[in-house]
Amino acid sequence: MFTTLYGKLASVLIGLFCLIGAGAIVLTLYTTRLHFQEVNQKLNRTLAERIVSEKLLMQEGLVNEEAIKDIFHILMVINPSIEVYLLDDQGRILTFSAPPSKVKRQSITLDPLKQFLSGAEDLPILGDDPRDLSRKKIFSAFPIESLSGSIQGYLYVILGGEEFDSVSQMLEGSYILRLSLWAVLATMLFALVTGLFTLRVLTHRLRALAVTMERFKRSDFLKQSVVTDQSHLQPMRAEPRDEIDELGTIFTQMVDRIHTQVTQLNQTDQLRRELVANVSHDLRTPLTSLQGYLETLSMKEGTLSPQEQRTYLEIATKHGERLSKLIAELFELAKLNSPEMMPHIEPFSLSELVQDVVQELRFMAEKKQVHLQTDIRDGLPFVSADIGLIERVLENLIVNAIRHTPERGVVIVTLSFENEKLVTQVTDTGCGIPPEDLPYIFDRYYRVGNSEQGRAPGAGLGLAISKRILELHGSSIEAHSILNDGTTFTFHLHTVQPSIEIRDSSPKA
Repeated sequence: MFTTLYGKLASVLIGLFCLIGAGAIVLTLYTTRLHFQEVNQKLNRTLAERIVSEKLLMQEGLVNEEAIKDIFHILMVINPSIEVYLLDDQGRILTFSAPPSKVKRQSITLDPLKQFLSGAEDLPILGDDPRDLSRKKIFSAFPIESLSGSIQGYLYVILGGEEFDSVSQMLEGSYILRLSLWAVLATMLFALVTGLFTLRVLTHRLRALAVTMERFKRSDFLKQSVVTDQSHLQPMRAEPRDEIDELGTIFTQMVDRIHTQVTQLNQTDQLRRELVANVSHDLRTPLTSLQGYLETLSMKEGTLSPQEQRTYLEIATKHGERLSKLIAELFELAKLNSPEMMPHIEPFSLSELVQDVVQELRFMAEKKQVHLQTDIRDGLPFVSADIGLIERVLENLIVNAIRHTPERGVVIVTLSFENEKLVTQVTDTGCGIPPEDLPYIFDRYYRVGNSEQGRAPGAGLGLAISKRILELHGSSIEAHSILNDGTTFTFHLHTVQPSIEIRDSSPKA
């Protein structure tokens, strides 16, 4: 791609140099010829006047043939390029020094002669060339007057003969002009070579950047394909000095961003696949069970005892509730991940909210024979958060702790004040989480691989929902676990005002 661009630039540059060179040569030749004509006409301006003053060329309208022949002979010996014409007062050619076969005109236009004789300084002044019907040449002219003072005719001297009728003849006749022309051509060639070399040097980094971009594109936008060639990236990693360096820096940043985005897309796609697989599994299990028990009730209608029918209905209801809860959690997580989701922030007492949630879940804990208690310090300040969403976090964490705690175990909710934040901890005495699973427990549908935990049925979305809610509040959640000893979940919330009094209190039963 860039080779083509470089070729185009080189072609344009060569064409430009050729055009400039041709123009320079044409201008040089044109101005040289004009200058030659101007100098020649100035030097010989009085030539015709001196000849007329020396010889009597006409008398009473008649040509003095003897004098004319003498003048022709002298001038041909002194300067063969000069041509002499004797004109009458109307501009008709009476006689001339050139061969008769070469003279094409019968008369000469007198206007240039009159301009010349008026003393005009804007030289050269060109007059008609008797040897060509369209050509003009420099001349010297002077009127021939009678004894009474009237003009009988004109002596018309062409100063540049056929020797300088063409450019080639001018070049052949002037060593200085040939030398100047060669100097111009040499200067053009040097400028062309220098320009091409400079263009190649200036575009070297651009070509290197183009090669790197092409390699990056062909590699399906893999960052490794770019960093393997350090020479291409060297100008991009340097401190930007000009637009090319800045372009390289922008490209490097773009590569990093594309690589990050592609990695995120791949991870998102992998999570989506896992999400679909897990959701399908979690939806299929209760649906299959629900359908199985309902089909059993339908097929064995009238043969089952009331107790068996009640058992089947309870199991079917349980699976229906599980299915309903899973769907509700899916919608809740989708809503939390929506860009339009904005928490309703207001000040409230987190201590009172914890007490209310614990009181609501106490029956669940007692049913499983788990001791649920709180450790809340006095004088804690209000927090600034969405009370409904924080209540959902507390419910998820406490219910999760109760489910994973064996009989006669303990679940404790602790509130404390640290660094102008309220710290909430939910601790259980369950079986714990394996270290290899701990970093992934907040991922959607991640299931801890410990088969001895006896996990209660669940879609695995509770911790993901809690994490997303806390992210909306600018906070995070952490987990610390010791296998076969217990797990602690911790999160922080910003306070509205500093605490009034902080003192320890014994755990409440």
